[in-house]
Amino acid sequence: MAWFWLILGGLFEVGFTTSLRFVDGFRNLPWTLAFLVSVGVSMALLELAARTIPMGTAYAVWGGIGAVGTVLVGIFFFGEAAGALRIALIFGIVACIAGLKLIH
Repeated sequence: MAWFWLILGGLFEVGFTTSLRFVDGFRNLPWTLAFLVSVGVSMALLELAARTIPMGTAYAVWGGIGAVGTVLVGIFFFGEAAGALRIALIFGIVACIAGLKLIH
């Protein structure tokens, strides 16, 4: 169950990084609230997962999910570049996350 919470926490990390794009110096209240809720849920789920999964592994996986998810949101929703090298490097991050899961 800890891996489920960790993955879900990583997805909420994508939520807070995406929300940051719209907070406008924390003057945009709905996006600021979305950011704060996403940060709170994400951190709480990371803490919950880290009760079972070693903190270094949990943090690396959580951050990797957030990084990959944020890049994908940028590509699919904000028109960011999706060159072959960028995609290959994203797959490298995914491979490292999978490797950490396999050795745990």
